[in-house]
Amino acid sequence: MGARRPTARCGGVAGSQSAPVVFLGRDLTAGPPPSFRGNGAVESVSGQCVITRARPLWQGRTMPFDHNDHYHRLLLRQVPRNCGAALDVGCGTGRFARRLAHLGIEVDAIDPSEEAIAEARAQSGRIAGGRSPRFQHANVTEVELPKAHYDFISCLASIHHMPFDTVAALRDALAPGGVLVILGCYPEKTWLDWAWSLAAVPVNAVARLTVAVKDRLRPASAPTGREQVKAPVSQPTVPLPRIRREAAVLLPGCSIRRLLFWRYLLVFRNSG
Repeated sequence: MGARRPTARCGGVAGSQSAPVVFLGRDLTAGPPPSFRGNGAVESVSGQCVITRARPLWQGRTMPFDHNDHYHRLLLRQVPRNCGAALDVGCGTGRFARRLAHLGIEVDAIDPSEEAIAEARAQSGRIAGGRSPRFQHANVTEVELPKAHYDFISCLASIHHMPFDTVAALRDALAPGGVLVILGCYPEKTWLDWAWSLAAVPVNAVARLTVAVKDRLRPASAPTGREQVKAPVSQPTVPLPRIRREAAVLLPGCSIRRLLFWRYLLVFRNSG
């Protein structure tokens, strides 16, 4: 019997002329759709040796190895010097936004998942003496971003749940010299995609096992640093070659490179 392809819902509905518009930093009255974020599911191989992205067994549980968190240091290296203001799009429970805030940056963080934003605020409230991001429950496709304002904008596993041309609004929100980074997800469509997926599977298994062992050795009273609330997930649909073509038009001069755990890194620097 052939492998059954799972189904997944998609979030990040684009705004329309009839959709309400909210303004970042003001009271948000719109009711945006739930958030969906990619999580690098393990690949499965069918009888014809075609790799497809399956629903991960750990979905809905506390995952011991988070692919997005794994790349935080790489993303932080893209933060420009003297960065004063940052925006984290699709912030989830706010871990990366808090890391930005700990650098002394004023951070706006938005996500359409009300549950994730509530957890983000709760987690930030437990940090004594630290600067907290400004968390807002909102959909970026329905937010009017300030023009030429942010020195750094990040999107972690969220851009594939909205029209890709949303990056034009993010580009316009960058201050001169500002940097936009996208940690994106893509579906496997080519032999090169499948080769990277196969290479990632054993590395992913070792990483998960390592983290699980460390958790077992950690005292029961010691926190793991992982939030219990997880933003919902869905699978990406736009292949990497198309992302490259659209990014070349909307973000001229940007760089895109493939990463191991079912991710790509896009970096755009505003030279204007």
